[in-house]
Amino acid sequence: MVVVRAATMEDWQVLRDIRLEALRDAPDAFLSTYTEQAAYAEADWRRRISRGGTFFAYITEVNGTEPVGLVGGFFGKPDTVELVSLWVRPQARGLGVGEALVAAMINWASTRNASSVHLWLMETNRYAWVLYERCGFSATGERQRLQPNKELSEIGMIRPL
Repeated sequence: MVVVRAATMEDWQVLRDIRLEALRDAPDAFLSTYTEQAAYAEADWRRRISRGGTFFAYITEVNGTEPVGLVGGFFGKPDTVELVSLWVRPQARGLGVGEALVAAMINWASTRNASSVHLWLMETNRYAWVLYERCGFSATGERQRLQPNKELSEIGMIRPL
């Protein structure tokens, strides 16, 4: 069973460890690099958690104490939450972790009176595209070059609440 919980200030090391693992696993999928974030101090990680909108997923039957995925969110516009940093450990992919994390972010956005959840998706990530469509997102027609790798493009997706 997948369990999702909000990160607390005491989870800064958990966030650091899984975020750095995500950056090593998928270096082109995020706007940051492993080198940049590996240099963050404890205060940087605590500041990131303090804004809220960070969730961890656990599979209780596997190892209920170590997260198998994470997602973050923040208000990009006054009524729109940006879903960011969704990542699932390779051994937990295909087990419903991504859906559970997206559902947690949608719920978080709803409880904060957002009207929609928006995200940017690497154009070539077909697995994520299918996941987001299954969760009710649709393409917006937006397109941008991914930083720092300008060879890759991202597309915008949105889900009304």
